[in-house]
Amino acid sequence: MANNRILLVEDDQNFGDVLRSYLEMHEYEVTLATDGAQGLESYNKGQYDLCIFDVMMPRKDGFTLAKEIREKDTEMPIIFLTARTMKDDVLQGFKIGADDYITKPFNSEELLYRIQAVLKRSQQKADPREEIKEFPIGKYHFNFPLRILTFDPSGSEEEKAKLSPKEAQLLRMFAMYMNDILPRSEALTKIWGEDNYFTARSMDVFVTKLRKYLSKDENIEIVNIHGNGFQLLVRSEEEAS
Repeated sequence: MANNRILLVEDDQNFGDVLRSYLEMHEYEVTLATDGAQGLESYNKGQYDLCIFDVMMPRKDGFTLAKEIREKDTEMPIIFLTARTMKDDVLQGFKIGADDYITKPFNSEELLYRIQAVLKRSQQKADPREEIKEFPIGKYHFNFPLRILTFDPSGSEEEKAKLSPKEAQLLRMFAMYMNDILPRSEALTKIWGEDNYFTARSMDVFVTKLRKYLSKDENIEIVNIHGNGFQLLVRSEEEAS
């Protein structure tokens, strides 16, 4: 497997050389540029898996450089390095699309772990089910972007319900795993951000709400799989008869 390629743009030549050597010791391929304009030139000439930009640089600052790269590649992972600790600077970095932000002076090992975490996130293959926006669920139709769940049995008028953001996220995950087990831990980490007692209790409340929304179709059931997660069971008319 090829080493991950990093574009490091740092105007302090000595610090840049030390950081490049440290990263190369950990089997990264590093290209060092010493100002923003040179950084953009290096980016256009090469292929990289991650960019690390100092913020305050001559000729072109790190934020401007990141904006220009974002116009070409919205997915390129970017970590900002800065001596600044101002909240507005941090917010500006994340608005541009920073994947992480580390303040100087920093522990080299901490930077290494942050690089590994950002690369791991960016290299995870996207689940093709994530691209699906609308789901048939028995006699229901679920529009995830609009968060609208429509009950439309043949021969009757449509009934629509507007779901809350978390209700919609959870129903989408159930629909993606329809008739299969949705691991509780996966739903908690993706929707609530962490898996603990309190988020688990919150999820249980939302599952109860979804059961009520789906109760008009007797062939739909959300089953609790003890010690594992939940299962959205949708039986066909043939199976139910």
